Amino acid sequence: MATGIAWQMAVCRPWEKGQVENQVGVVRRRFFVPRPRFKSYEELNVWLEDRCVAWAKSHRHPELRERTIWEVFQDERPSLVPYVGPFDGFHAVPASVSKTCLVRFDKNRYSVDGRAVGRPVEIRAYAERVEFWQDGKIVGQHERAFGRDKAIYDPLHYIPVLARKPDALRNGAPFKEWELPPAIRRVQRKLGKVPTGDRQMVQTLNALRLLRFKPENT
Repeated sequence: MATGIAWQMAVCRPWEKGQVENQVGVVRRRFFVPRPRFKSYEELNVWLEDRCVAWAKSHRHPELRERTIWEVFQDERPSLVPYVGPFDGFHAVPASVSKTCLVRFDKNRYSVDGRAVGRPVEIRAYAERVEFWQDGKIVGQHERAFGRDKAIYDPLHYIPVLARKPDALRNGAPFKEWELPPAIRRVQRKLGKVPTGDRQMVQTLNALRLLRFKPENT
């Protein structure tokens, strides 16, 4: 949070870049030594906000020594530019989609909708997630994976492929650890006993895919 504010200041006054970098270093040493650990970015942001507020309330303003930083901030608050929402900050790079509906990014592979195969996509990498865009629409979105050589699947991305190869539903890599809702799992077991069960199951799953992706693409 504090680091982001500092860099927004730098955009307005580029000649102050060195001063801003020094302040970023101060924030790092003040709050991140020793280095804390968190389970999510949400947990980190809540912790950091609490630490920043506590620091401001317990330290004197460098110029108005009789007042705390927090007290001065409260006086200035009505004059600040209103908050309009989080900054949409991401790193964008082009990429190709493999025949197996996978896109490689940062040493890992992510699945995208099967209909995106054969054309380039734009990767939008955020701190906590990765989005894949094609023709102005999201064709894939995953929690960002760290490490290397991981394959991150969304089985619904492969429904268009299953329409041509329904047998892949039984042993394809994207479906091996697919946790379907209990009701859908019961339908799958019943359809598995009839000759055209796999194809009927694919039609059922395709209906789920349409319900899921329609809000994003309209």
